[in-house]
Amino acid sequence: MSDRYPMTPTGYQRLRDELKHIREVDRPENIQDIEVARGHGDLSENAEFDAAKERQSFLDQRMRELETKLALAEIIEPTKLNGDRVKFGATVTLLELDTEAEKTYTIVGEDESDVKQGRISYTSPMARAIMAKEEGDEVVVRTPNGNKRYEIAEVTFLPINY
Repeated sequence: MSDRYPMTPTGYQRLRDELKHIREVDRPENIQDIEVARGHGDLSENAEFDAAKERQSFLDQRMRELETKLALAEIIEPTKLNGDRVKFGATVTLLELDTEAEKTYTIVGEDESDVKQGRISYTSPMARAIMAKEEGDEVVVRTPNGNKRYEIAEVTFLPINY
């Protein structure tokens, strides 16, 4: 685990919103669920109580994880970056050399990735393969279906829409 968690401003806000929701909605509901289940009697055979306590553990763990990531966040605004070299926040258009199919990905933080939306984590195999490369460079990416060859067709730094 690194000392910093790179993320976009939008990704940072989404984590803050999730933490706030857990603190203000999920956790109070969970406390109420525990009290209701406790009122049902014998705790040793009380599935509702066990489930509520398990949820409490999950929520507490997620709050700690979010607090750590937010405290160690390195917020990177893609629109303030430029150049032809691939780095965090870049939107990269790749040309698959065998099929000539184009794919476009934006490199974002781990909690922001969504491949269906074209956002990949900077820790993903694809992002690691293209980081620090420039427009015109060829890269080979190891995939479950074998190696694929790509040319970096374009590198831009655009606002990230969710």
